[in-house]
Amino acid sequence: MKPCEINGEGKPNCDQIEILEKILSEMPTEEEIQKKADIIKALSDPTRLKIIYLLEHGELCVCEIMAALDKPQPTVSHHLNLLKNASLLKWRKEGVWIHYKLSNSKLPANIKELLNPQ
Repeated sequence: MKPCEINGEGKPNCDQIEILEKILSEMPTEEEIQKKADIIKALSDPTRLKIIYLLEHGELCVCEIMAALDKPQPTVSHHLNLLKNASLLKWRKEGVWIHYKLSNSKLPANIKELLNPQ
């Protein structure tokens, strides 16, 4: 985009408005943006990132995640629910325990790429 060419009224000129309208028309909807923001929020906690890295190696039971993180069941369940609600995890129930796995196996690699750009 070229430098801002404000006309005498303190507003962008017609060419700039045209460019902005094109950019805005290609942006995701508000609903899609909110969903993406919710995913980023779900990943913005150290405990939840640890859970993602643990699940990178395969499905785990809540009891295994509790032991690995040395956190009580209510705390682990809270974090798992936030990740599940962001569609980052899949789960299945076996007896009294719930087993979790990543909904996308590429998630840890994508996080690493995002946080460690080359």
